[in-house]
This record gives sequence, C-alpha cells and structure tokens, in this order.
Amino acid sequence: MDISVYRPGELSSADRAAWTAMQSKAHLQGSPELGNPFLSPEFALAVGRCRRGVRIAVVREGGEPAAFFPFQRTAAGVGRAIGLGVSDAQGVVHRPGFTWDARELLKACGLAVWEFDHLVEGQAAFEAAASGTFPSPVMDVDQGYEVYLGHLRERSPKFTRTTLAKERKLGRDHEGVRYVHDERDPAALRTLMAWKSAQYRRTGRSDRFAHEWITELVRQLFHSRSESFAGVLSVLYADDKPIAAHFGLRSERVLACWFPAYDPAFSKYSPGLVLHLRMAEAAAADGIAHLDLGRGQKEYKDSLKTRELTVSEGWVTRRHPVAFGHRARRAPVRALRNTVQARPELFEPADRLLKRVGKIRSGRG
Repeated sequence: MDISVYRPGELSSADRAAWTAMQSKAHLQGSPELGNPFLSPEFALAVGRCRRGVRIAVVREGGEPAAFFPFQRTAAGVGRAIGLGVSDAQGVVHRPGFTWDARELLKACGLAVWEFDHLVEGQAAFEAAASGTFPSPVMDVDQGYEVYLGHLRERSPKFTRTTLAKERKLGRDHEGVRYVHDERDPAALRTLMAWKSAQYRRTGRSDRFAHEWITELVRQLFHSRSESFAGVLSVLYADDKPIAAHFGLRSERVLACWFPAYDPAFSKYSPGLVLHLRMAEAAAADGIAHLDLGRGQKEYKDSLKTRELTVSEGWVTRRHPVAFGHRARRAPVRALRNTVQARPELFEPADRLLKRVGKIRSGRG
C-alpha cells in the first residue's frame, strides 16, 4: 500500500473532494455505513482544530486516493479513533473493493495500537480485533415520513398514540408551538448545552460539556455548512422559548443524532419525543434516508427505531509493549461497563446510584 500521513491542514482540496465523493456514492456501492457524517472530512478537520495528534492517512492506488483513515495518536504511538468518546461512527472510508492489512496500516501511521468504540460494519480488517458488538438503532425515513409513522403505529401503537396526543395537548396549553429544523441562533445552542450539562449532573454522568474541547467542537460544527455536511440544530418552541432541542450532524443521506435535551419544566408533554418525530418529518422532506440514534440502550430509542445497525469496539494491535500496556489498562474498564449495561439486574441499581449522586451534587439530596 502507498500510504501518506498528513496533518489536517495539509490535506489537499483534491483529496478532500475524493473523500466526500466516496461518501456520496457509498450507498450506491453497497457500503451505506460509510455515508455517516462522523466519517466525513469535515468532522475530522474540526476535531483536528480542537485536539492534538490528529492525523489522516491517505492510501493511494495508481496515484489516486483509495482510502482515508483519520485517527488520533500520542507521541508513544497510542492511537484512537478520531473523536473517541463523542464519535458515533469510526473506520476507514474507502472505494469499492479496497482491502487493507490492519497491522501494515498501523505501522505506516506510527501506531502501536488503535482503539475504537463505534466501528461501522464492513471493516473486515479491523473487525477481527473487536471485543464486542452493539446495536445502533436507526429511524428509516427514505420512503417518507408518513410511511415511517405508519410503521411506528404498527410496531408501537400505544407509544405513537400517546406521543401524538401529548403534542396536541402541548398546543392547547401553550401559545406559539412551532418547530425549527435548522435553527441558526447561537443562543439556542447555548441553551441546549446548558440543559445537557444539567442532565448529565442530574443523572450522575460525566458532563461532556465540562470539557472545553467538546464545547468548542460543537460550536465549530454548528457553523459548518456545505452541500454534503452540516451541523443541524433542531428546536421545539412553545411560548416563544425553546422547550426541547437537538444538535446533530448531517451528511447527504444520514442525520446522526448526537445531543438531545429538553426543559424539565415541560416533561409531562414528552417534548424530546415530539422533537424526534418532527426531526424525522423534516429529515424525510430533506431527502435523508435515516436518522442514526447511536449506540446505547435507551427506551426512547427502542420506541422510535425501525431497525438496528451494528457497531463494534476493541483494539487493533501490533506486537509492541505500548500496545500490551494500553490494552491491559483499558480492557477491564470497558468490560465492566458493558457487563453492567447489558444486565438489568446490575444496570438499574447502578443507574439509581448515579442519579442519587447527581442529586447530591446539585444540592437536592
């Protein structure tokens, strides 16, 4: 393989165009998973502006780009998927029929190990190193919103009926209920991040927006707009103020759901669920094929989904002491977390404990 490794700013406009073209055609060439916006050059370049160690490997065949592999690395050669911890799709974006040797690629990139937690399907060279696979639910809207809603009524009739009834009650109880699919007001984004931080604290989870690089990444992506990629802020309003919002990323055919939150004062109306239905309607009108709800067991995802994709986590390693040490540190933590999340008898007590801790943190204990 002819492999060149670049810093984000060194990637040529021709290479970026080739990368985007591969994503645009992926669904026609049997690899629709490569069309996810987290696999786009825009996401990789944005992370590169917020984090050190971001690199992009370009594999060429006959002088033309055949594959793009974005990653992050430390000086010791520890590699991670680009945006690990916030990215919901990871892997190599490649043209049809391209195959690669995982360890040869890592060697060319100066990596002893490459860690991933949302590896998309079809990455045979990396899948052999996966330690686990997990469902990632999606909402299919490629046949239009009414067809999606029909499937939802068949699959979850009580959920659908209740959610639509709550939306109607919201409209009766409050003035000016409206939905904006692509809100451009930065103040609405700040409101969303404040809600999300409060939710993280309330439920005892780590506050992602306490990390300045994540906050800055979201701000940058909010202002990213092209025909093939955009940050999309969707907002549900009532009484002329936001009551639910979501920020995600859009490629030509996929809306990747990322940060949803709502005002707890309106919880009796299930504004987050109402928001997701409005997002599905607007996305279908925009030509989006599906909304990717992302890995994670959540009741609302099970209610909204039409099917599931599969993502994997694990480590690709070379025979190197750095690789052995990194995996030895990380593997027990991941294994424990996955065991707790997969078993209700463990997850529910752990979830209650986290919420109790969240109340104590917020002074409500």
